[in-house]
Amino acid sequence: MKTLKGESIFLRALELSDLDFLYNLENDESLWEVSNTTTPYSKYILQQYLENSHRDIYEVKQLRLVICLSDNEAAVGLIDLFDFDPKHSRVGIGIVIFSEDDKRKGYASEALRLTCDYAFSHLNVHQIFAGITEENKGSIKLFEKAGFEKGGVKKNWIFSEGKYISEYFYQLIPNP
Repeated sequence: MKTLKGESIFLRALELSDLDFLYNLENDESLWEVSNTTTPYSKYILQQYLENSHRDIYEVKQLRLVICLSDNEAAVGLIDLFDFDPKHSRVGIGIVIFSEDDKRKGYASEALRLTCDYAFSHLNVHQIFAGITEENKGSIKLFEKAGFEKGGVKKNWIFSEGKYISEYFYQLIPNP
C-alpha cells in the first residue's frame, strides 16, 4: 500500500513480535502524561492487546501503526488514530518516537503526513485533531509545520509532576 510508505519510513500494523518494544514504550513513565496512563502494563495484557490489534477501526475506533525505518525495518515509534467518529468524520492522532537518537530526523513528520493522508483518503474524515501540552514545543512545531492549527486551550488540563499544565487543541481541516 503506497499510502503507508514514505522516503525514510513506512508504517505497518502491530505484530506479536512487537511485544517487547510495546512493553518498553507503554511502561516508560515519561510518556504516561500524554497517554493518560497511571499504571504499568504487564506483558500478558499487552500480548492480549496485540492478539486483538487486527480489529477494524470502525469497530474499535482506533488504529495503532508502527513507524519503521525503510532501510533496516527497525521500529522507531508508534502513531495512533483514536476516538474515530465516522458520524462526524473526525479522528484524533498521537505520535511518539521512542529513542532520543531517532528524534529530529524527520521520521515523525513523515509518519504524520502519511497517516493524515491515509485518514483523509481511506477513512474519509473531514478533520484530524490532536491535544498537545503547552510545554511540548517539539510536538507543537511538528503539528504546526504539518498544517494543524491551534483551535483552543484547555487550561490547567493535565496534572504533571506536581503542577497543572494547559493542553492546546489542534485541528487539521483541509480547505475549511
